[in-house]
Amino acid sequence: MKENKYDDERFFEKYGEMSRSRYGLAGAGEWPALEPLLPDFSGKEVLDLGCGYGWHCRYAVEQGAIQVLGIDISERMLAVARQRNGDPRITYAVCAIQDYAYPEASWDCVISNLALHYLEDLAAVYRLVHRTLAPGGYFVMNIEHPVFTAGVGQDWVYNAQGEPLYWPVDRYFDPGERVTNFLGCRVTKQHHTLTQILNGLLANGFALEAVEEAQPPASMMDLPGMADEMRRPMMLLVKAVAREKDIP
Repeated sequence: MKENKYDDERFFEKYGEMSRSRYGLAGAGEWPALEPLLPDFSGKEVLDLGCGYGWHCRYAVEQGAIQVLGIDISERMLAVARQRNGDPRITYAVCAIQDYAYPEASWDCVISNLALHYLEDLAAVYRLVHRTLAPGGYFVMNIEHPVFTAGVGQDWVYNAQGEPLYWPVDRYFDPGERVTNFLGCRVTKQHHTLTQILNGLLANGFALEAVEEAQPPASMMDLPGMADEMRRPMMLLVKAVAREKDIP
């Protein structure tokens, strides 16, 4: 299923009000954990799956990448990317992650930040990413944590005063579609178990180098609701390297 909520005008306006939209990587709570996982981009060619506003594309060229392709299903997101994070070394293209051609051994690094939890078949994406990476190339991904996607409605249970009591988890071992309320809109995501996320990489040509459950930095703890982010994981960061032996 290729849902494109980001071209919905109301949703896009709400997304534009988020800290990560206004301040870029500095406004993204996962960035202090994600940045150390990124490889050396000097002289490298980088593919960004679900690039959004293009913040990671811009970071890659600032770190020495010679070519970056950012793909996203949303025309609106890419319009902002070209305006805010344009560079001669960056190409932005409207394309669903599932529809990209993934030419063989063409990229040194593939990154994907908060996009893969919209896709039903992770294993298929892993195989395509492995094919398009040069041997020894890196795949760095940030996906919503299974504890988060298995949350009932992806929301807390609140007391009478509106304070969050606990994060309910249900149907954890039942992967598939989850309908959530995100930014006041009905959004469909996909739940994947931790086993599916990590073993899927191992089964499709990758070796794991790092797994990180992102925590918000101390500098953001004063923001409304941020302290509650320490009560359950929201994001899972993974750094994997493509093994040289091709898979069937």
